[in-house]
Amino acid sequence: MELVRAHVLVCGGTGCVSSGCHKVQEALHRELAKHKIEKEVKIVETGCHGFCEKGPLVIVYPEGTFYTLVQPEDVPELVEEHLLKGRIVRRLLYTEPMTQKQVPGYKEIVFYRKQQRIVLRNCGYIDPEKIEEYVARDGYAALVKVLGEMTPEQVIEEIKASGLRGRGGAGFSTGLKWGFCAKAAGDKKFIICNADEGDPGAFMDRSILEGDPHSVLEGMLIGAYAIGADEGYLYVRAEYPLAIKRLRIALEQAEAMGLMGENILGTGFNLRLHIKEGAGAFVCGEETALMASIEGYRGMPRPRPPFPAIKGLWDKPTNINNVETFANVPHIIRNGASWFAAMGTEKSKGTKVFALTGKVKNTGLVEVPMGIPMREIVFDIGDGILDDKKFKAVQIGGPSGGCLPEEKMDLPVDYESLTGAGAIVGSGGLVVMDETTCMVDVAKYFLDFTRRESCGKCTPCREGTQRMREMLERFSKGQGSLDDLDILANLAQTIKDTSLCGLGQTAPNPIITTLRYFHDEYVAHIIDKKCPAGVCQELLTYLILVDMCNGCTACVKVCPVDAISGEKKQPHIINQQRCIKCGACLSKCRFDAISLQ
Repeated sequence: MELVRAHVLVCGGTGCVSSGCHKVQEALHRELAKHKIEKEVKIVETGCHGFCEKGPLVIVYPEGTFYTLVQPEDVPELVEEHLLKGRIVRRLLYTEPMTQKQVPGYKEIVFYRKQQRIVLRNCGYIDPEKIEEYVARDGYAALVKVLGEMTPEQVIEEIKASGLRGRGGAGFSTGLKWGFCAKAAGDKKFIICNADEGDPGAFMDRSILEGDPHSVLEGMLIGAYAIGADEGYLYVRAEYPLAIKRLRIALEQAEAMGLMGENILGTGFNLRLHIKEGAGAFVCGEETALMASIEGYRGMPRPRPPFPAIKGLWDKPTNINNVETFANVPHIIRNGASWFAAMGTEKSKGTKVFALTGKVKNTGLVEVPMGIPMREIVFDIGDGILDDKKFKAVQIGGPSGGCLPEEKMDLPVDYESLTGAGAIVGSGGLVVMDETTCMVDVAKYFLDFTRRESCGKCTPCREGTQRMREMLERFSKGQGSLDDLDILANLAQTIKDTSLCGLGQTAPNPIITTLRYFHDEYVAHIIDKKCPAGVCQELLTYLILVDMCNGCTACVKVCPVDAISGEKKQPHIINQQRCIKCGACLSKCRFDAISLQ
């Protein structure tokens, strides 16, 4: 084994790839060769480290110095100062916004300080394309333990005792689910990993597959052994090419080492896994629609019962869990059910990975203990609202989740608490909104997504989401009446109660929660004909303040419809009949002479 004095870890997740991490790697190789230290320093491309907005990320070990926003032109200085002279390049360190303190170690950064990385423990630390690095971090030790020391029944009981619940949205007991499938009669059984992550802004599963694919494979191997399956599928959306590439490599490596395929580790246990690329249909995140897609049919849900555990893929007993659920399994087996159950709350055990996005200073991937208050995620890990604006709401659970206001920020993030507030944990999308966000517009945005993604099989979802979308469109134009709000609320509840699958049953959540917590905004749109956030174009009025306007004509030059007139060096006016409310004049004026009302 070749010994080196330093490791330079370069984040190679999709976020950092898009920011140019490969050019940084190329520059590192050139500089190391230039100084003839290429054999002393090893460059490792890792998966996502989570702090995506600060990429490309570079971490130098053994010190663990955390560099952010590294560009190819920064590399000569980094090599010269840090790798040759042992001096930290301070300008590349993360700077805390409030204190302006430069932080060299990642564990000291506020973004990571309150995280508890279990599922993400390898992401950002190992080369995901080398099975040896996963094995060096206790990888496949849980599989060896299971095949050598435990019966399938013991495995299921251990998962039950841990309290692990499905991380894909519903939060059903994983152990119970495995138990149902194990007891189902059938000459063949399947195991499926649902990696069809379709929520806008969500990238939890993608990052796990890109950064630690073997953890998912090991979890599936253990699950297959427990239920008696000898074949399975990883259903991954085709928009995740890097995740698919690394999964294929991981499968090949596992098979080459006798960890996948026939007679695994000489125990007589067999498992063959296939990768099925999804075509980008949100509804295929629903397990019966996903199975239909694997079978070659259009992805449409079917009534339940029978449940997949009894009659699933090709009518055989089938177990389906998502990426994060499977990635938890090796840790539980290796460390014990009581270790996992000690984290989280009484009914929501362990940790949860969230994609923190929106109007928050620190965005990225975070893993926190279940039960952590929402406020700590947004204001401690996320470091508060962008540009120090006022917090307004947080959307949790993706397009089928709910919008929670300021008074719910101390709510513990667990399945029961969020359900009681009208939201869901979902797969882990978490979007922060500030005072410039219109909640009517937000509800319309998410509903428009679920309406377009509806498969159309059942009437409540197909027709109901369209009718709700039409009502919201009218409200955003100042049309409708207060009675329409009651009609909208009743329609939302009806769709929730009568839709065939989870897509339709949860699609009204943004409507229900915004009506519940932001009712005044709906009233303002309908009665006052005003959008308090200044978002809904039809309700905006642009006025030129006579006392402030000096007639510079900058607004005249950018108006696309010639709605502004006036003599040069004299106050101008806006023709309200002609104005299309595009906002070009407001953004161009340098004298604050244009008012938005």
